[in-house]
Amino acid sequence: MQVIGEIMHRAYSGRLIIQLYQNVPDKIILCDEKGTPIAKIAESIGPVNKPIASAIPLTNRIKSHEGDKVYASIPSSSTTNTKRRRK
Repeated sequence: MQVIGEIMHRAYSGRLIIQLYQNVPDKIILCDEKGTPIAKIAESIGPVNKPIASAIPLTNRIKSHEGDKVYASIPSSSTTNTKRRRK
């Protein structure tokens, strides 16, 4: 996993505001250092060189994660939806 940003705060709407270190596509799952899913990026806003992401939280314990680094979760090949032909 690679560090992609830092949680800034929780917005009034309930979404997390995350300062990103690089551009990432929407719908990426963000995890903490232990690999626990924290949020899913809904949209990126702000300038390209310092983007900010609005993310939907996946846990209720966000207050304890404010200021923490977040990591991109890379889906494993076993969880991808692949179709296999029968012999």
